Amino acid sequence: MIKKDKRNMSKKEKLKHEDSFETIEETLTKSEQFIERNKKVLSWVITIVLGVALIFMALKKYYWQPLEKEAQSQMFMAVRYFEKDSFKLALNGDGNYMGFYDIIDEYGSTKAGNLAHYYAGISNLKLGNYEKAIDLLKDFDSDDLMVSSMALGAIGDAYANMGKNEDAAKYYEKAATEHKNEFTTPTFLLKAGLMNELLGDNEKALNLYQTIKKEYPHSAEHRIIKKYIARVKVKLGKDKI
Repeated sequence: MIKKDKRNMSKKEKLKHEDSFETIEETLTKSEQFIERNKKVLSWVITIVLGVALIFMALKKYYWQPLEKEAQSQMFMAVRYFEKDSFKLALNGDGNYMGFYDIIDEYGSTKAGNLAHYYAGISNLKLGNYEKAIDLLKDFDSDDLMVSSMALGAIGDAYANMGKNEDAAKYYEKAATEHKNEFTTPTFLLKAGLMNELLGDNEKALNLYQTIKKEYPHSAEHRIIKKYIARVKVKLGKDKI
């Protein structure tokens, strides 16, 4: 009886496998028919994809890479002027070398052109051209967390100098929280706290100061934060530091 059941099971399994093979063969046949019917279209699609890939590789090698190298070379002197605090020369050039504005115009699509937005924004901030600085810094984009934080913080500085305290506080908080790191985050937390004090939001200021105390014990801001916490607690009627 058991042997008979085993034979029946074997037959069932065999039939199941045969059905599976038939299904696979049928699927393969349909695929072959589809390819046969559409081989011209598929051929064109493959040709276009390969063509686009080859064009992209050629552009990268023979256009973008040389353009990037040229942009970096042209920006060298503008950076030197920036480092010497000669911000007008850094922005406009000296007649022989390009300034950051020229780099943005000529090489705006390159990494150097993008970085020129940052340098030009900071230069305008130093020169007191706050609205121009904000526009340039908002056009800057970077994967470098520290530089990105500094750009957001610089926008906050520009708004603060214009007396737009709410906007300043917002950008200081963005600089502190969106790209956290051990160096710039405590600096912008402190600035955000000070700005919130000016706005009268002492509770928020206290939270920002306490974040420095708890999370950034090795920062320069940590060494002075107790006095800010104490001052805000007095304003809030709290006496424990």
